[in-house]
Amino acid sequence: MTSILILHPGEMGSSLGACLRANQHHVGWVSRDRSDSTRVRAEADGFSEYASLDLGLREVDVVVSICPPEYAEATAESVVALNFEGIYVDANATSPMTAARIAAQVGANYVDGSVIGPPARRANATRLYLSGEKAAFIKSLFVDTFAEPTDLGPATTAASALKMCYAAYTKGTSALLLNIRALAEANDITDALLDEWSISQSELKTRTEKIGPSVSRKAWRFAAEMREIASTFDANGLPCGFHQGAADVYERLSEFKDQPPTPTTKLMATLLGKS
Repeated sequence: MTSILILHPGEMGSSLGACLRANQHHVGWVSRDRSDSTRVRAEADGFSEYASLDLGLREVDVVVSICPPEYAEATAESVVALNFEGIYVDANATSPMTAARIAAQVGANYVDGSVIGPPARRANATRLYLSGEKAAFIKSLFVDTFAEPTDLGPATTAASALKMCYAAYTKGTSALLLNIRALAEANDITDALLDEWSISQSELKTRTEKIGPSVSRKAWRFAAEMREIASTFDANGLPCGFHQGAADVYERLSEFKDQPPTPTTKLMATLLGKS
């Protein structure tokens, strides 16, 4: 049995912790400054509570950081400052450059991670990609769970690079389609656009109707992820404006954080400043 600390159990983090618990590992969380909803998730999945980060780090062998990407570096700094000597898994949606900075802080015990798919609560839906010298060990913790693990090899930031490429399309094009729908609405040609899509791009009409409910609650997180993607393109000499614009789209939708799934039509009004 390995002891793991999840920082911090949101919907995805708690599902990863549940996967570890299913493999008989000990999973803990830190309750200081966390929300009531975080507590509900942690208790529902049977995680052990630690009153402070310091107390938690004394008891565990592995830390898994899974938080909004803008907090990834600060989370790593807080762990390093307490002289944690175990394995640190950064499973956040960050650029390879951000991952490299975190790896430099952590040292030889750093493992890069990325999650593709929904929270790991059912089979054949979620993949956990890992890279780094100790990725094989972390993979072993998740074998035969809903978070299907893949070891990408020893490259320090391979898992983050894969996440950036994947989300550049999925979340990037979702933002583009939302923006297009808002543009059509602003010009009063929404019905005509949807009719044309039905003829020539049938999948787009179906997809845009699904986008609102699927992204509205999480758009606030996606803004920072789009900026990480933009910086990844820029660092490789590629145009990055696509995803800077996508970050702006998601930023405008941040008011829907933790709200019930919202129809695409309501998101249109918010993007146009009419809500």
